[in-house]
Amino acid sequence: MKLISAGILVLSLGSFLLAQNKSVYTSTKTSACRTISSNPDEGGSYEGECNGVGGYKIRLIEGDIRQTLNIITPAKKKFELNFWGFYGGFSSIGEKIEWRTKGGVPVALIARFNVAENDDPRRNRSYLMISKISKTMSCVTDTLLPGPNQNLEARKLADAAITKPCKKSE
Repeated sequence: MKLISAGILVLSLGSFLLAQNKSVYTSTKTSACRTISSNPDEGGSYEGECNGVGGYKIRLIEGDIRQTLNIITPAKKKFELNFWGFYGGFSSIGEKIEWRTKGGVPVALIARFNVAENDDPRRNRSYLMISKISKTMSCVTDTLLPGPNQNLEARKLADAAITKPCKKSE
């Protein structure tokens, strides 16, 4: 009887662990992405496609010293995350994206979004942008201000993102 109970406990624990979301990291460095277009004139512009997870890709877009991301699904459907609509200052995306996956399939994305306060690059604020991901919709669900345990809190928000509505930009 104890052997059967122990077996059920192991199976239950194994199922619980399999159900947990996992983190997979990819790069947004321009050297790791394929350049689609680039124009250094005036404010400059750049669009690059970066590898993602589970057939998804990231489009890194820059214009007027501001950056944002688009999600590209395996079926080539594009979802604009419009980070620059939330914070309008000069901005840059962090060089590493955290994908939250369930069974190898992306369910959420966490991206660092560095914004120059009042367009002063010496006064950067580093937000975490949390987005839900699916084949039919991707959007920002939460923006997280800098603070203690910012990354841990972002993972909790990301793991619940699929159940949340899209956040409206300001």
